[in-house]
Amino acid sequence: MNNNKYGTYKFGLTTASAFVIANMIGTGVFTSLGFQLLGTTNIASILLLWLVGGIIALCGALVYGELGAVMPRSGGEYNYLRIIYNRELGFMAGWASLIVGFAAPVALASMALSSYLSRMFPVLNPVLVGLLVLTIITLVHAYDVKVGGAVQRFFTFFKILVILGFIVCGVIIPLEKQSFTTSFSAFSWGDVFSTGFAVSLVWVYYAYSGWNASAYMANEIKNPQRTIPRSLFISTLVVTVLYLCINAIFLLSTPAGEMSGQLEVGLIAAQHIFGVTFGNIMGLLIALLLISSISSMVFLGPRVSQVMGEDNYILRPLARRSERGTPYIAIWVQYFISVLLIITNSFELVTKYTGITLSFFALMTVVGVFVHRRRFPKANRPYKTWGYPVTPIIFILLIVWSIVYLVREDFILTFIEGKQDVMWMTLMSLLTLVSGALIYRTNRWVVYKRLNYKLSFNRDGH
Repeated sequence: MNNNKYGTYKFGLTTASAFVIANMIGTGVFTSLGFQLLGTTNIASILLLWLVGGIIALCGALVYGELGAVMPRSGGEYNYLRIIYNRELGFMAGWASLIVGFAAPVALASMALSSYLSRMFPVLNPVLVGLLVLTIITLVHAYDVKVGGAVQRFFTFFKILVILGFIVCGVIIPLEKQSFTTSFSAFSWGDVFSTGFAVSLVWVYYAYSGWNASAYMANEIKNPQRTIPRSLFISTLVVTVLYLCINAIFLLSTPAGEMSGQLEVGLIAAQHIFGVTFGNIMGLLIALLLISSISSMVFLGPRVSQVMGEDNYILRPLARRSERGTPYIAIWVQYFISVLLIITNSFELVTKYTGITLSFFALMTVVGVFVHRRRFPKANRPYKTWGYPVTPIIFILLIVWSIVYLVREDFILTFIEGKQDVMWMTLMSLLTLVSGALIYRTNRWVVYKRLNYKLSFNRDGH
């Protein structure tokens, strides 16, 4: 690891992959199965959901690998979209990353962790526990980049070991296993094209979100042109296999009815595999695994805000770094947004809002690989998307399908079934986009006024 002018460290493939894996394996895999079971109880359909989610993430990772190699700067979609399309769309993507891409998932992971702990220890206040954990992790990453990287590597390897142990025990220990045969024989391809499958895919896609994590920290990676594509591909492949196995174990060991609509599916399955006492211990370990996810997103999110601060005048304070290299103001801004979302304590709404907004910008980025190749045909591409153009087309079709069904569900719940007063998820997503555009235009207006003032000042000789 080498020091740069800010005193920060350059991470290699292992640490970059650790951030990606930690960012992916988090809240979603230990919580979303319960919500998927509300849409379909067919085991074959659910496992297919997780396979499709892995295909989406893998296709996206392959495309982001090319974009990360040809545009190796921190910021992810913010950096890519401002170059491929225009600065305003890039800013809107960065703004969404600040609020939705990281602050919201941090809040969700904190809520999930506190929910697991409060289910095992009812005396604990879920909101206070979530806030306390988030505060401690934020303090670590605001202190030192090197310490944050070391913490991340440790928790990621610990996470993988616990999940592998859970999978092995789930196969060996349970005396009464659920039957897969009946469910697989009852599988119909009509289920795949149902609303329940498409909406459940949003939960799965949220569980896979983070497959593009190393693209956000390119400035802090050694040899990013080579390391980013490799870290994205390796990590996404590893996580896809783990997700398929862990969900198969959940469904094999535990009746679907007990997990349906429940947040703490990992704990419920653990109690079936190990018994109540040892199941609670495993549930505690799962809660600790979420610390890795929170840590990863607390580290990565401010890197987007920092780059936005470097490029935009009114956000300039976000670019400031401490003597130890941490973008401390950006870290604490993200912290306070996460705190506000934790206090709302609305897990399902925040998850769907996160899914549709992130899906939109990921979609624009993957479409951007076609645009970038057309606009910059002579650009040096150290890595090219494997399977192009089929790979990005698969991603685009699946994401568009998911978004359309999610907005449709929001419409039905509001205007047909009357279960909600407003299309909250769609409205929140649109407000995020509009607010980003307004702030971008405000920044342009402020810069324009400052420039005119300086020209006037110089011309008058004052």
